[in-house]
Amino acid sequence: MDIIHEHARQIPVLASVDVLVVGSGPAGLAAAIAAAREGVTTMIVERYGCFGGVISQVGVEGFAWYRHAATIEAGGLAFEFEREADALGGARPECQSDSKALDAEMFKYVADRMLLKAGVIPLLHCTAVAAIVEDGLVRGIITESKSGRLAIRAERVIDCSGDADVAALAGAPFNKAPKHELMSVTQLFNCCGVDGEAFRHHVETELKPTYKDWGGYWSIVTSGKEDSMFSPYLETPFQEAVKDGLIPKDEGVSLGGTWSSVTPNGDVTQLNVVFQGNIDATDVHDLTRAEIMGRENALRALRVLQERVPGFRQARLRNFGMTLGVRETRKIDGQYTLTEHDVFNEARFEDSIGIYPEFIDGCGYLIIPTTGRYFHLPYRALVPRLVDNLLVAGRSISGDRLAHAAFRNMACCVATGQGAGVAAAVSVKDRVSTASVDIGKVQKSLEKQGVRVF
Repeated sequence: MDIIHEHARQIPVLASVDVLVVGSGPAGLAAAIAAAREGVTTMIVERYGCFGGVISQVGVEGFAWYRHAATIEAGGLAFEFEREADALGGARPECQSDSKALDAEMFKYVADRMLLKAGVIPLLHCTAVAAIVEDGLVRGIITESKSGRLAIRAERVIDCSGDADVAALAGAPFNKAPKHELMSVTQLFNCCGVDGEAFRHHVETELKPTYKDWGGYWSIVTSGKEDSMFSPYLETPFQEAVKDGLIPKDEGVSLGGTWSSVTPNGDVTQLNVVFQGNIDATDVHDLTRAEIMGRENALRALRVLQERVPGFRQARLRNFGMTLGVRETRKIDGQYTLTEHDVFNEARFEDSIGIYPEFIDGCGYLIIPTTGRYFHLPYRALVPRLVDNLLVAGRSISGDRLAHAAFRNMACCVATGQGAGVAAAVSVKDRVSTASVDIGKVQKSLEKQGVRVF
């Protein structure tokens, strides 16, 4: 590999804060708001021009699409995000659950409001490119932006990048499956010009989709109770179009999946029907290929909808998601590794920072939590080995592959984010490291913030 030697240089310090959150998806928003509510100076850094991550940037509306009458959840900020969006007219009933479908565009504003109200210092269009580490302690990050190369000092850093970027840059050990084993990435898109009444009639009288239909293309294991439950799932037209030669059969690409909302003005949103495998979202070449290929396949999918699904004949593309939906990349090697056994057997931990229902979506499983079962989220799974004063929240916490199919989901990311934010703040106030924080104090503070810990 050709190498260029960069000369040493002095880097101006942009800010010094108590808690720095990197990434503003569900985990990052929760971490920043939770930390600020504990009374410490908190900054959130985001590489794009809006906060919200997989909601506002990818376009995933189904924040808690697993929720049913008997579902038991942690509450906290996960509920607050839905309530705030609903109050601002940015939410509607989600079609397969008791949750809300969030308007992805409106959620950009919701995120702004909630961060500013909490007193979080916001910073957009800013990317973390290096970690500041001194004697094994993370002291901040180096950033690149339109303002140049700048440093941000922080007493505690929370990595909510989704890819464990800061942890990797700091030298924390992590795991990543081989590329061909990573979960698919998705290019979401939205349609306008749909005859919603005709489409709904087709769904209710002919399609009648259930979760059992997911087993058509994918081989999935359910608990059985899901099999007859409604799911907004559409697969047959895409498979028939491939068979008939309307669209090519691309290796590693599958068309078919779900939608979220059908609005009165003819929008069908969160068309999650383009799945692309063999993509490593920490590789810039793979990301480029997947973005370009994703838009091509989304338009192929739209053509199938127009020609083969009632109500879509006059449909048009409204917009693509700003970026790909990524399900899996790095996972840290933490002080505890959450396991498949933990998820399936209602694991209990003394260092719990929240609970999460027994909801598994991925790795060949689909389990919907309708019986009140849940497991604890251990704080140790957020604490990386070998470095300190760094926490990781969201889909990159420490866990095996099947556990990841549970904790990668958005509401669980909120739970780990809120736990990380409170823990970071408590550690700052008590002048102890994040690895040594008093978990009892963290749990009491989380409960004051409305989180069910046990």
